[in-house]
Amino acid sequence: MVTAGYDGFPGAVAVSRLSVYDWPTVDGRPGGGTPHLHLTCSEGYVVTDGEGAVQTLTASGFEETPLRAGTVAWFTPGTIHRLVNEGGLRITVVMQNGGLPEAGDAVLTLPPDRLTDPEVYAAAVRLPTSGSERELVGAARARRDLATRRFLDLRDALAAGDPEPLAAFHRAAAELVRPRLADWERRWREGAHAAVTATHDQLAALGDGDARHLADARTHASGPAATGRFGMCGRLDVYHDG
Repeated sequence: MVTAGYDGFPGAVAVSRLSVYDWPTVDGRPGGGTPHLHLTCSEGYVVTDGEGAVQTLTASGFEETPLRAGTVAWFTPGTIHRLVNEGGLRITVVMQNGGLPEAGDAVLTLPPDRLTDPEVYAAAVRLPTSGSERELVGAARARRDLATRRFLDLRDALAAGDPEPLAAFHRAAAELVRPRLADWERRWREGAHAAVTATHDQLAALGDGDARHLADARTHASGPAATGRFGMCGRLDVYHDG
């Protein structure tokens, strides 16, 4: 049999390097990222330097997981997360379903009036593409602080025994991404689904004594496609999947 091949990064994941923002936060922490959740993608951290924490909020409650060099941590879709930088926190980020996070599989914890429709939300989260460093930092920091205030409100409501604000945010996030779902499914079929299918076909071929796919082996390498980009949680070096 002829097996399907897949040349993307192993597991069809996306990889980036993250230097977490060191700007002081609205609740007094020395630095941190912008709270948000992913709707279809798990996220993993391999901490390479510094120390801090990841704060998470789910229907089960609030948690704070310490992070330091050597820590590996991950969480599943629906986990609102916020990185806290206690000093030089740098992370290699591994995202499930490479292509989906880049296509918008993230919703920031903005106030309810910014979650009313995709255009309103897009305007609220859009950062300028040009300007001075000071202007770009100001825009990214204002977006982060707006989302952090709502994250703290959601955390406090849940701690007080009121799960409805968090549930309402979940509903609003799901509604916001509905127009993107057809594109997401296409990206998933060309990425993660294709990678799994290739493994399935290769296992079947090997079971039949057919090793022809091994002759198609190849090597890929690339450097960052962009460096120092203002992301949700810090300055990003991003890579194409090869």
